[in-house]
Amino acid sequence: MSRRIDRVNELLRLEISQVLARQIKDPRLSGVITITEVRTTPDLRNALVLLSVMGDQETKKSALAGIESAAKFLRRELRGRLTLRYVPFLRFVLDDSLEHADRLITIMNQIQESQIDNVAAEIIAVEDSQSGAASTKGS
Repeated sequence: MSRRIDRVNELLRLEISQVLARQIKDPRLSGVITITEVRTTPDLRNALVLLSVMGDQETKKSALAGIESAAKFLRRELRGRLTLRYVPFLRFVLDDSLEHADRLITIMNQIQESQIDNVAAEIIAVEDSQSGAASTKGS
């Protein structure tokens, strides 16, 4: 991707986040919503907005419906804030990569804890066998 598209993507992400936080009062958007990424097409006419919503599936669906209903308002606000020839059409998609990452970290922590427990058990077994061997030598 070109640097210009990267800059536009980041600018869109920041501006959409600000409009969501300050100007949209939809109760469906009252939860924690994070714009994780924006991907615009090379002609800057369309943008895919990935968002992460904290909560259960129903909360996520509700938030997605709320933000989709505000898409025209968002685009109009962006038109006033940005100095682009074309403000892209916005399409919103739920991004569950943060949840996958959290799940992976949890699994890795569980593996690490089980490995620590296994190593501790091995150390205890070796110490027991060494102390048993030392006591038989002393006898």
